[in-house]
Parts: sequence; structure tokens; C-alpha cells
Amino acid sequence: MNPKVNFFFDKATKWKEEFEALRTIALSTELVEDLKWGCPCYTYEGKNIFLIHGFKEYCALLFFKGALMKDPDQILIQQSENVQAARQIRFTDLHQINDLKKELRAYMFEAVEIEESGVKVEMKKTKDFEMVEEFQNRLDQDAILKDAFEALTPGRQRAYLLYFSSAKQSKTKEARIEKCIPQILEGKGLND
Repeated sequence: MNPKVNFFFDKATKWKEEFEALRTIALSTELVEDLKWGCPCYTYEGKNIFLIHGFKEYCALLFFKGALMKDPDQILIQQSENVQAARQIRFTDLHQINDLKKELRAYMFEAVEIEESGVKVEMKKTKDFEMVEEFQNRLDQDAILKDAFEALTPGRQRAYLLYFSSAKQSKTKEARIEKCIPQILEGKGLND
């Protein structure tokens, strides 16, 4: 048990009992407990295995390489179509956690085995993400913008591409592109 993680559990109002139950199971694995992204994160030899986090509708275990897990109980959930590697197990009450204790421990140990094996999740490359026509046209017309976009890290490029492509109307895509051009030219990511 890591004392610096206690604040997460102490400050919780919603999901408090569920968080505590998940923590008890996690600590029984003898993984190292740490605080990352403001959440309890459990690591093995310095590598992130899973974390505990909460949302309005549910709390969850998030396995960083969940896409590689076998999931015999069919309880792993892909948060959205854009999440490539991570998978969640979601809970809406304490009984669900108590009913799955044995299975949760098995999933935790499988996640450690995957990490030990060194296998990596095959991630989509930036070129595999949709390039909306409106942005491609801007890049074709503006060499400085094109160079600035290509100089961004792949993760920053993907964030912009996802943001632009998530708009349904061309007008909205164009407005988003216009708004983001100054940031791209400054070498900044969407959320910088």
C-alpha cells in the first residue's frame, strides 16, 4: 500500500466502497501501487499494468494492454473505437466486484504475464487515420501548415485527425481546422 495513493481513496465520495474493494484485490497481487494521472496505478517492474478510475456512471479497472488479453468472461470493454490498446472492466455496484474477485485476480495476473512476455499492441499508424478532405485541401494549399503538421509528434497528429474527422458536417470540420491552425503552426498539440 502506497500512502501517497491514499488521497484518491480518501477524497472519493462516489464509488468509495467499490474503489476500496478493487484496491484490496489489486494489493493482493503484490504489484506496486503508485499514483499516475491522479488514479491508483498498479505496476510490474516499472511497467503500467492497470489502474482504477471512476466516472459518473461507473467505476472501472483499466488494463493498459487489455486488447491482448483473452477475456474468457467477456467482461473487457473497449472505451471507444479510437482506444487501441486499453480495455476496461466496468462496475456499477460493490456486488459485481465481490462476485468477480477470483476472475479479477486472474485478469490481473494475465496482464502481468502479457507484460512479462514483451508483446506489444499493434497500434494503428498515423497514416491509417482518416484525413478529412477539408484538412487535406488546406495542407495542399499551404506548405508552411503542411510542414508544421508533419513536424508534430505522431500522437499530436492523430489527435487533430480524430478531432477533425469526428465532426459530421463539412462546415464544422472547416471551423475546427481554422481554430486549430495557429496551434499547429506553433507546434502545439490539440490539448497543449
